[in-house]
Amino acid sequence: MNVFKLITCLLITGSVFGQKTPTVKQIQAFDQYVATVQKQWAIPGMSVVVVKDNKVIFSKGYGVREVGRPEPVDTQTLFACASTTKAMTVALMGMLVDEGKLAWSDPVYKYLPELQLYDASASREITIRDLLIHDTGVGGTDFFTGAMHIPVNEMFRRMALVKPSYSIRSGFIYQNIMYSAAGRIIERLMGTTWAEAIQARIFRPLGMLRTVPKRRYIKDDNQVRPHYVINDTIRVIDYTPDSEIGSAGAVWSSADDISKWVTCMLDSSKYNGGRLLKPETWAEVFKTQTLVPNDEYPTMQLLQPNWLTYGLGWYQHDYKGHKINFHTGSHAGLTAITAQLPDEKLGIFAFGNVDHAEGRHALIYKAFDLFALGGTRDWSTEFKTLYEGIKEQNRKATASFVAQRVPNTKPSLALQEYAGTYNSLLYGEITVSLAGNDLSFNANNALTATLPHWHYDTFYGSFDKAWQGKTTAQFSLSSVGKVSTLVFNGMDFKKKR
Repeated sequence: MNVFKLITCLLITGSVFGQKTPTVKQIQAFDQYVATVQKQWAIPGMSVVVVKDNKVIFSKGYGVREVGRPEPVDTQTLFACASTTKAMTVALMGMLVDEGKLAWSDPVYKYLPELQLYDASASREITIRDLLIHDTGVGGTDFFTGAMHIPVNEMFRRMALVKPSYSIRSGFIYQNIMYSAAGRIIERLMGTTWAEAIQARIFRPLGMLRTVPKRRYIKDDNQVRPHYVINDTIRVIDYTPDSEIGSAGAVWSSADDISKWVTCMLDSSKYNGGRLLKPETWAEVFKTQTLVPNDEYPTMQLLQPNWLTYGLGWYQHDYKGHKINFHTGSHAGLTAITAQLPDEKLGIFAFGNVDHAEGRHALIYKAFDLFALGGTRDWSTEFKTLYEGIKEQNRKATASFVAQRVPNTKPSLALQEYAGTYNSLLYGEITVSLAGNDLSFNANNALTATLPHWHYDTFYGSFDKAWQGKTTAQFSLSSVGKVSTLVFNGMDFKKKR
């Protein structure tokens, strides 16, 4: 819905909502602020929707779907929900709880015995709840989708090779594979695929008829392209493939459609005379489950919350004495964020089409200030300063790394001695070949780089896809002077004989 038509609608129906109804001035102020955020963070296209008291009070698209093309973003344009999908997967799991098919405290092995962890006792101990709150002790394993193309069952098998970062339930590390495990359990108990289940049990009941479980389900061109800043220029990049771990973050939706999900979750999962979850199950979703370190989000440096926690698929923190539930979502070149201020029945969802445009956070607090809590703080400018500082720290770290290069060295062996195939039970296979005076690396036909010599037996340079940044490849020699191991982008391999 066009924002100015929305203002007219609010003027006509304002008496229904009493003093809680946003004023035209507030609506216009928020519209202007979103436009400012878009410009300040150089976001090609955005779509934002705000819900209050079960009504959409703001919905608008900004900018273009793709840089260099005229097609505008509107409220029907499809964006990636990314990890905000997790809350939807939690809702599906909650339906199984309501149907008595499982309990939050059930052990995972009861339903998914093939998921085995490095610590055999943890394999027996992790519960359905643990899958959803990032406390299993297993560190991030996004290399399963970023550096290889393997089916999810193979990912589960390899989880037994991932050394834990900490013991079970003693800390928090974000873990996508566990949400994939949740999706597989949903499939087994619902007797259908996760994609079919989410359409039948959430999208269709809520009337989210444009929303799809994965991008390949989209049937028209009203969708954004992903973008990345490369050498200070915003460029279109390729879509990343639909992931094998879809239940962790594969949904695509529009502002108009996602408003129905926001409304449903604010209103104890009610919709059109029905409800997705029983009241007690909905309450459990938003109950604090585990503590989260404040460094999980740089924004917390400015927000300074008294606490930061995680529910079932939702982060939580306090703001001006109120509880906020929120979650971000990020794919390469695409962003999403959603947040609730439950005691004001106020929610927001914002999409963007450039990588990690953190102005999305500013929209949350501006919406909550403007439509509920009061305040004039310019969150966008403050967050911009914060993230520019982080970029500067990263630039200094890179400069420090470059300064440590030892000049006038050469590889221990002739370049052809480094060529060959390297294997890892965890990370798969990487081939190394000559590329003139450089070495070319191909990890699992998913991650490639051509790197010049840096110093000694280390090679350093950019990935072939520039938006992926830079990487290193470090070789080690055996006691007899032969190449034995390779560490590429943090993944260790042994040379195949």
